[in-house]
Amino acid sequence: MTPGDYAHRKAVRADLLRFAAGSRHEHGFGYLDDAGAVVPDRPVELYVTCRMTHVFALGLLAGEEPADGGPDAATLRDLVDHGVAALLDGPLRDTTDGGWFAAVNPDGSVSGAKQAYAHAFVVLAGSSAVAAGAQRGQELLTAALRVQTTRFWDEAEGLAVEEWNADFSELDDYRGVNSNMHTVECYLAAGDVTGDRVWHERAGRIAERVAGWARGNQWRIPEHFSTAWEPMLEHNRDQPTHPFQPYGATVGHGLEWARLLVAVDQSLGEDSPAGLIEAAVALADRAFADGWAVDGADGFVYTTDWDGNPVVRARMHWVLAEAIATSTVLARVAGEEPHRTDLQRWWAYADEYLIDHELGSWHHELDETNAPAATTWPGKPDAYHAYQAAIIADLPTTPSFAAALASSRGASLDDRPEAHR
Repeated sequence: MTPGDYAHRKAVRADLLRFAAGSRHEHGFGYLDDAGAVVPDRPVELYVTCRMTHVFALGLLAGEEPADGGPDAATLRDLVDHGVAALLDGPLRDTTDGGWFAAVNPDGSVSGAKQAYAHAFVVLAGSSAVAAGAQRGQELLTAALRVQTTRFWDEAEGLAVEEWNADFSELDDYRGVNSNMHTVECYLAAGDVTGDRVWHERAGRIAERVAGWARGNQWRIPEHFSTAWEPMLEHNRDQPTHPFQPYGATVGHGLEWARLLVAVDQSLGEDSPAGLIEAAVALADRAFADGWAVDGADGFVYTTDWDGNPVVRARMHWVLAEAIATSTVLARVAGEEPHRTDLQRWWAYADEYLIDHELGSWHHELDETNAPAATTWPGKPDAYHAYQAAIIADLPTTPSFAAALASSRGASLDDRPEAHR
């Protein structure tokens, strides 16, 4: 196998599913260590439970063969159903005030914040569960979309607010682009499986605002905002490695937004905001130039300052995964080169440094010398970015992952004519 070819991607997906299956926990899906065991003293987090449910739904829809090393269809279906049930009936769901708690702690208490970031993934999990035919998938998606409309969507701004307290009585002053990025992702998925265009339209409104902010900032996306949506460029300067709100420009988000802007444009067609494809290319070009091998070693640095100088030089697995996904999409809409050449480079790097050929899954963090590290992301809790990177070449850009797979339900990826091999 050559890194990045069809056989390699298929093997990567099977390994990720096998490893992720170990995350099953009575409250959802737990946080995995380097060897694939649930870490008992870490909380069961809402966003991890949702992401794993989404990934298992994709694996089920993809019709992967267990002979490749991954779980069989019955196991994957059971994992999807388990995730949906945990989100509907488990302690992550707030049956008193609505929505979902951020986490269930090892002692059974809950982290009370109601986060836009994690709630976006509830919608994504629900959308993928519906596409996969999960028994209670529609129940989950309906509940998740209701919370989006009543609590997180700001119609006047055309953006999502960030975080409420437990009973939805106090809204935090902070506004963030990261949560809005995943809100775009989940709205596209919801629109694809429900057929309700309002979700695509809302995704378009968010995308237009973010593209405008990036255009006015040399294509480095401001991440953090005040209540009035004024950029806070110095936010968390003293916490540059913050896992969700790091200081400066986040290279991987420039890549992830580039892919999503293309998806928004194709989903909305003639109703799309103008210039999203051009913005996608510019965002990716900036991220590639600022992030790749800029400090003497291959790999993408995590963050830069507003002049493009590296701040956090760790290499996060999700950034490379998004580079793969974005180069795949841009090769379709902006010309084969240099994106096909880049794809070969990204996959070769992943195979050499990120994919753990001994224990499985991907190292989540490397240091500036490409040695495994654990400053921000210890363990291997997340199959989401890597699995999507390993399947995106075999699907059209739109509709979203689960909807695209469901459109050819019953056929494995081997048999699908749209697969890019």
